Amino acid sequence: MKIIECVPNFSEGKNKETFKKIEGALNSVPNCRLLSLEPDADYNRVVVTFAGDETGVIQGAVAASKAAAEMIDMTNHKGEHPRFGAIDVVPFVPVRNTTMNECAKISERYAEQISKELNVPVYLYEHAARKPERRNLSDIRKGEYEGLKEKLNDPNWYPDFGSNVFNPKLGAIVTGARFFLIAYNVNIKSEDVSYAKEIGEILRESGRPKRDEHGNIIKVYGKTVREPGRLKCVKGMGVSLEKYKITQVSMNLTNYSVTPVHVAFEEVKKEADRLGVEVNGSEIVGLVPLEALLQAGEFYAGGKHLNEEGLIDLAIEKLGLNSLHPFNKKEKIIDYMI
Repeated sequence: MKIIECVPNFSEGKNKETFKKIEGALNSVPNCRLLSLEPDADYNRVVVTFAGDETGVIQGAVAASKAAAEMIDMTNHKGEHPRFGAIDVVPFVPVRNTTMNECAKISERYAEQISKELNVPVYLYEHAARKPERRNLSDIRKGEYEGLKEKLNDPNWYPDFGSNVFNPKLGAIVTGARFFLIAYNVNIKSEDVSYAKEIGEILRESGRPKRDEHGNIIKVYGKTVREPGRLKCVKGMGVSLEKYKITQVSMNLTNYSVTPVHVAFEEVKKEADRLGVEVNGSEIVGLVPLEALLQAGEFYAGGKHLNEEGLIDLAIEKLGLNSLHPFNKKEKIIDYMI
């Protein structure tokens, strides 16, 4: 049986009725299993994870998107996380007996259907991208919802599916196929978000603008010169979590084989120490592959032989994954959920 994972991010982190609507829609779809639904009030965003066969995952994505579209109005939306629309991003991930190319085709089928049913522009990214400049989600989402109306008037940014007419309630959708992404946030014990922002810029692959001795951004022929970041396959930024009176280095690890979770955590600790602030644990949003936690467990074990459960428990302890919310390994590790 083919197993495809879908991890839509919806722009609502507070309204429980919205969550119930999405959950009910997914539970009504055959061959589709809801794995997790994790809202964040500060980000004003909910990450939903479900899996199924080819038919089930497409029907599930459409059903969940239509449920969210009924409940979310982007004209009233504000949140810490960058966002493009109510149904912000809908990635499809190969899990078992399927390929990245097959998932790219699935994303196209979803895009074609949802663009017609909701009258919303849809862009393809990552492995489904039809243009090089659309591979990176942050490039597509540049300007966010507030800049979308103007962006849609630019022929270079006409959507891949749907018309270029601005939908004020729903904004736009980005969909595609990608490798398993780990949404990983490291907690900084400071309410000053500048520390988290600086760490995110130093570590993320895209780096940060290069500045002269006076702090001015250096440009060559009108183009900003950038200092490359330290970690490959990492996107990062700093955000505030007012509820906990802390900030976070919020990262997307787009290939944990290249930059594992424990490497990202240790590099944040190193930079935090340099800046004189303290790291207090971390969190994984959504699900995580078993292999990623075993990698961390083996690193912290330092050559000591431990069984699978022992390695996982050690990783949870050393990464501080229980710091904000209880980390239930039976519900957070995708291999145990499917």
